[in-house]
Amino acid sequence: QVQLVESGGGLVQAGGSLTLSCAASGPIVNINAMRWYRPAPGSQRELVATIRSIGTTNYADSVKGRFTISNDDAINTVYRQMNRLKSEDTHTYYCHLIAYPTSYWGQGTQVTVSS
Repeated sequence: QVQLVESGGGLVQAGGSLTLSCAASGPIVNINAMRWYRPAPGSQRELVATIRSIGTTNYADSVKGRFTISNDDAINTVYRQMNRLKSEDTHTYYCHLIAYPTSYWGQGTQVTVSS
């Protein structure tokens, strides 16, 4: 059974930094990409960052220049370094692993930024 376990969330002051981790375990094959999402208005989820198996990355405009996504293929773990955090970054962040033709979600980790 595939599991995604997120960690690294917490409380930080505005302007500070946090690193989130998402560790995948289980019988995973054909990983295409790993993504981080956070809630958005209207019960949607905002795609925050993506890293693909070929190493390319994408970021939402709201986090460009502040967040960096990276991975360690050897241990199926993706990281997201968050710098210069703002109060509007306060959310539960979810890891999403895409392994065609299926995908998996983590349970979420809370980030709270105090102003």
